Amino acid sequence: MNDTTKSSSSNDQLQIRDLIARWAKAVREQDLAGIRADHEPDILMFDVPPPFMSKGLEAYMATWNTFFAWSDKPVVFDFDQVEVAAGQDVAFATAVGRCSGTEKNGENIKLEFRLTLGLRKRDGRWRVAHEHHSLPATN
Repeated sequence: MNDTTKSSSSNDQLQIRDLIARWAKAVREQDLAGIRADHEPDILMFDVPPPFMSKGLEAYMATWNTFFAWSDKPVVFDFDQVEVAAGQDVAFATAVGRCSGTEKNGENIKLEFRLTLGLRKRDGRWRVAHEHHSLPATN
């Protein structure tokens, strides 16, 4: 890998990390336009609560209405252990997410989950094409 390729890859990784941070901030602020902003029209998402699979941006956005209905603000929605591997026009990122909030009945919910994103670069901009949330299996 030459210096130009390394620099480009580092820049792509930073752009993707920024995308994840913007998305998480939009979720915390319940900003639907911000949540939508960096996602492909044909996104495919696998989620923890039903529906387990959403195809297309409108179906994806409908899941956020369900998410916001279960909790009063403020919601914790943060990521750490973010890892990014970026090629010229395809990348993936993984992270450990933390989500918590208070249900309408007053019960506090805390959830740790895994996130995997598949991204495409179009017109110089990274966009989420695949999003997968998962929980560890329990016995």
